[in-house]
Amino acid sequence: MTTQTDIPPAETGGERRSWLREHSELGVCALLLALGVLVLTDALTMDVDIAQRGPVGPKTVPIVVGAGLLVIAALLAVDVLRGGRGQAETGEDVDLSEPADWRTVLLLAGVFLGAAVLIEPLGFPIAGALLFWGAAFALGSRRIDRDPLIAAGLSLVTYTVFNNLLGVPLPGGPLMGVL
Repeated sequence: MTTQTDIPPAETGGERRSWLREHSELGVCALLLALGVLVLTDALTMDVDIAQRGPVGPKTVPIVVGAGLLVIAALLAVDVLRGGRGQAETGEDVDLSEPADWRTVLLLAGVFLGAAVLIEPLGFPIAGALLFWGAAFALGSRRIDRDPLIAAGLSLVTYTVFNNLLGVPLPGGPLMGVL
């Protein structure tokens, strides 16, 4: 005769959520797996001219990186399923009980997207200065006398380093003749 206590309870949605919460690192495994598959797919379907190929072709590094991502995803999944857990964040300036500051996140995203849109017509020096100034404002700086000057200087130094020293051409915009 079977009693009510002998029958195991059916798995409920709460128990499933609890299991997923305890094994949340599997999400990282899934992300690494997807990235590995994407990198390998792109590398293996890359069109390479045989005349341009040397002993190590352009497919080599992406194949190694993609395979490495797959291996790391598999090893991490095995570790998580065996009970391994990552250490909790112990950041001294992070208060996990406080809600996220979505205003700052949205301001930073807006400043970044604005700079991406303005970089072609205005050039990097101006768009970069707006990016640096807007990021400083979004993060709480209200020094109107100092922030624009620092942003302009930082943008000009960045433009000079990339454009002149590293040989990475950045759009100069209206300042092209001056710089």
